[in-house]
Amino acid sequence: MVKRHKEKNQGFLCPSFFSKTRKGQVGIEYMVVVGFVSFAIIAVISLAFVYSGEIKDSIRLNQVESFAGQLVNSAEAVFFAGEPSKSTIKLYLPDGVESIEINSNSVFITTRVSGALNKRAFDSKVPMQGSISSGEGLKKLSIEAFSDYVSITQVAS
Repeated sequence: MVKRHKEKNQGFLCPSFFSKTRKGQVGIEYMVVVGFVSFAIIAVISLAFVYSGEIKDSIRLNQVESFAGQLVNSAEAVFFAGEPSKSTIKLYLPDGVESIEINSNSVFITTRVSGALNKRAFDSKVPMQGSISSGEGLKKLSIEAFSDYVSITQVAS
């Protein structure tokens, strides 16, 4: 004779039913919390990448502006000092510069920022001639005054 325990089928009032639904509920709540936290972390990281790119572009353009400003100021100072004047300066050129053109009274610098090209002109009060390579790094430049223009040449470091 086999003895069987008779369990009363009490439906929702059965203790085993509550333990199973509680475990399922805790699991779903855990997944919801993990989902929200993951979404928040991904959103913050995405914003950080976007803003860091904008900041890098801003820094690059400020460095280009500083390069051109110091170059033009030095050319003007040498020219106004007279014909035998000569000066050597060292300026830093950031990465992303595509080209540098010196045309008469302006320096044109083309820079790549966020996949687009940014071409800026920096005006001078004196006529200039010369060429500068567009590679990143410290540039040693010789600036020499002549009677009607300033010559700008890159010197090997």
